[in-house]
Amino acid sequence: MTEQKQGDTREHRSVRGPILVPVDFSAHSQAALLLASDLADGLGGTLLVLHVVHDPLNMPGYYARMARKKTLARMEDIAGEMLDEFMTGLKKQHPERRALQKPELLLVKGIPVTRILQVAEKQKAGMLVMGSKGVTGLRHLLLGSVAEQVAGLAKMPVTIVKDHSKN
Repeated sequence: MTEQKQGDTREHRSVRGPILVPVDFSAHSQAALLLASDLADGLGGTLLVLHVVHDPLNMPGYYARMARKKTLARMEDIAGEMLDEFMTGLKKQHPERRALQKPELLLVKGIPVTRILQVAEKQKAGMLVMGSKGVTGLRHLLLGSVAEQVAGLAKMPVTIVKDHSKN
């Protein structure tokens, strides 16, 4: 039995299921992944990093910067390379973050909101941590953000992170 000091109400809890972090390779995704790695390290959890490959009709040119180099490469292959590069860069920048050094990576195709929610349910995620660009105006009123839609529909806690390092 462990000894607890009087007045010390802290209790070490582990999160149930992995912490799911959908990424789009933006600064907001990076900020979300760093927060999620802190949570995973503190709560004894694991990270599941997800990238959803969009239908090209939804975001034409999204993978274009790498497609020019490999004109015949499939979109999934390009997205996989981008995910690997994104993670490799973060691991090198933050070697002290244990959960970030050994995350599970998952690449799926589909509509982001739908696929994020499906993966969260299938993987029994304990929580979701995702970045948001904070789009405003008419575009936001008509479409809403992926993060806002996921937060409204998810059956588990969702934390939305904005990158304020450049402000």
